Amino acid sequence: MKLNSFYPVIMTNEVNSTKDFYTKYFAFHVTFDADWYVSLKHETNDYELAVLNQAHQTVPNPFRQTAQGLILNFEVEDVDSLYEKLIVQEKLPLQLDLRDEAFGQRHFMTRDPNGVLIDVIKIIPPDSSFLEQYKEEVWEE
Repeated sequence: MKLNSFYPVIMTNEVNSTKDFYTKYFAFHVTFDADWYVSLKHETNDYELAVLNQAHQTVPNPFRQTAQGLILNFEVEDVDSLYEKLIVQEKLPLQLDLRDEAFGQRHFMTRDPNGVLIDVIKIIPPDSSFLEQYKEEVWEE
C-alpha cells in the first residue's frame, strides 16, 4: 500500500476554538477552512491535523460525538521550554506535571478545548530495565 497522507481528525462542536488552539500554541496553519471542517498543517509541512464538526452529514449518525479516549503526542527537542511557554506563561491546563519516565520520556500533558490530551515529549535514554522493549534506538545519547 502506498500511503500519501495520514492524520488525525478531531470531531468536535467547537471547530473554531479548536482551530485557534492548535494554530496559536502548536504552530499549525490553516490549509482549508469551512464552518464544518478545518485542515491544518504544521509549520514544518510534515504533519497534518484536521477538525470536523461532529454533527456534519459526512459522519454516520452513531458516531456523531466529540473525540474521547485520544492522546496527541508531540515529540519536541526542548520539552522544558515548551512547558515554560504553555503551562507557566500561557496557563494551559496542566494534566500531568513535567517529569522523566523510566521508559524513555521527559514529558508533560495538557489538553485542548475538547478535552483531548496532549502529551508533549522529549525522548530520553530509557532506564536499563526498558532496553529490551525497544526494537530500534530512538533516543540521542
